[in-house]
Amino acid sequence: MVDVGVLIVGAGPAGLATAACLTQCSIPYVIVERESCSASLWRNRAYDRLKLHLAKEFCELPHMSYPADAPTYIPKNLFVKYLDDYIECFNIQPKYLTSVESSTYDDDRKCWSIVARDMAECTTMNFIAKFLVVASGENSAENIPVIPGLEDFPGQAIHSSRYKSGKSFSGKSVLVIGSGNSGMEIAYDLATHGANTWIVIRSPIHVMTKELIRLGMTLAHHVPLNLVDNLLVMAAKSRFGDLSRHGITMPKMGPMILKSKTGRSAVIDVGTVRLIEKGNIQSGESMLNDNGLPTKEYPNHWKGENGLYCAGLARRGLASIAADAKNIADDIKSVIGSVSG
Repeated sequence: MVDVGVLIVGAGPAGLATAACLTQCSIPYVIVERESCSASLWRNRAYDRLKLHLAKEFCELPHMSYPADAPTYIPKNLFVKYLDDYIECFNIQPKYLTSVESSTYDDDRKCWSIVARDMAECTTMNFIAKFLVVASGENSAENIPVIPGLEDFPGQAIHSSRYKSGKSFSGKSVLVIGSGNSGMEIAYDLATHGANTWIVIRSPIHVMTKELIRLGMTLAHHVPLNLVDNLLVMAAKSRFGDLSRHGITMPKMGPMILKSKTGRSAVIDVGTVRLIEKGNIQSGESMLNDNGLPTKEYPNHWKGENGLYCAGLARRGLASIAADAKNIADDIKSVIGSVSG
């Protein structure tokens, strides 16, 4: 039984930052990590072209700045070096290959009882801690949806955490499912490496430039979020135009409020939108959401891709049904005319 004041679970950026802050307060701690290294997500499960999407002033860990000559948007390898320097600076010594299996709070003794496994020695370790800090990471586990028939798919199916580069996919047809920052950047990387690329866009997303997000995060310290959001949305519309024709719609909440309330980030465009507009990346959006209603906003809701339409689902009564029917008929007539002509 090892009696520690504080036990930190996870040696990613959050765990390392907590360790450094405790050191500054002269509070002893033990930090455990189930992987064989710190920040394993950044070292082993991040694609090659990855950069931090936020400006460096928003991505520093406590008590240590980036080097003065560091670029505004830090590439993956430089961020990993920064973490290594951080570990050395604060003399952080994680116990690697140590996986926490259970934790129980003892009301009588007012402490935590933690059972961990030393994966190298195949032994059990028991800790008693007054304080327990869970810093295992919000993106530490792969989330692969159950897709009927995937087990019979003859091609390669990988999670984004296993993706490195589009080089090996040149000339191949690739479908990216998910249009968050990783999905959109991976689609861009695939297309620029010569892959025939499709991306499924189901949920509404805010598409921003990194400069707009930097501006928004700076203004958020001085201006109410709703005003910041109004500015960002207007600027994004001016920059990108109406993206709904490509299946990209905006959420009802602004980007800053959406992030603060739900944790969902805006998508930082790295050039993906331009490739979608040029047809280098095909956006295969789902036409209906989980509630069976159009994903596109009115009045662009009625038309999907590959001859797919929906009528009477705009929740705007008979007038909308009539408009849908006319639009669909006219569009089909136009397609037939272009083929026969």
